[in-house]
Amino acid sequence: MRSKTIRIGTRRSALAVAQAKLVAEALERTGAGLSTELVLKQTEGDRNLHKPLLEFGGKGVFITEFEHAILKGEIDIAVHSAKDLPMELEEGLGIVAVPEREDPRDVLVTPASSDISEKKEIVIGTSSLRRKLQIEEIGKTMWPDSLVRCENLRGNVQTRLAKLMEGSYDAILLAAAGLKRLGLTEDSRYQYHYFDCETFIPAGGQGILAVEGRLDSGIGEIIKPIEHEEARMCLALERRILKFLDAGCHEPIGIYSRLNEGKMEVLGMSRRGEQTKRIHLWGELDDLDRLAWQAAKGLS
Repeated sequence: MRSKTIRIGTRRSALAVAQAKLVAEALERTGAGLSTELVLKQTEGDRNLHKPLLEFGGKGVFITEFEHAILKGEIDIAVHSAKDLPMELEEGLGIVAVPEREDPRDVLVTPASSDISEKKEIVIGTSSLRRKLQIEEIGKTMWPDSLVRCENLRGNVQTRLAKLMEGSYDAILLAAAGLKRLGLTEDSRYQYHYFDCETFIPAGGQGILAVEGRLDSGIGEIIKPIEHEEARMCLALERRILKFLDAGCHEPIGIYSRLNEGKMEVLGMSRRGEQTKRIHLWGELDDLDRLAWQAAKGLS
């Protein structure tokens, strides 16, 4: 690449811009003399907020326009939430950098002024089948005297929080990473209940940013200083498991991995048919293919 200015593609939402800025700031701190420019785009997934994602293409609707922009040379890289990336990227493109993972947990958000445990029916907003399945299971213990019902909720984080405060939902489920990147974790209007990753298993790649670019452009070498080895390893493993499962957003599947005392720990849940399956496995770092296969087999 001739230019030292890296053009970074991002969606227009506050969270997407915040995530792109994190990458931009990391690149500018490398000492390699890099400057950055954000290129904002609106995707089909942003324009169509009235339908569930699985009705018009799944999470890939957030990605396609950026891939075309990279291939046309309009941008050098695009910053994505890794959990939104489809299994197959456009030919010639790949994940050229993976920064350090943010908090991977899911969070139940309620208005600070309310006590939902007093309600006979608790309506929770989420568009995720994975979150729906897990909160309905956990709700039987958290609120034994209440019926838990999930309703579809899409839009950016601020839109979802506004709908919560308007009373459209009693609670909503969000990713801790997004709340932290937006600086919302200290907002006194809300109460936050963080679920640990053993109890409420995250989506594959949750909390990770994936930087996509052309594999033949040399961009990977230029932005290599922002790469985080453990995050890359975990993302590769989680995506491998999902690929073995042939999993899209049409099925409730959670996958989370972490390095623990020199080994890789994997937690997973899936629902296929009427049965919910869970796994908790350990594997050696030099044999992650086998671990991925064992995890997928346990969740099939």
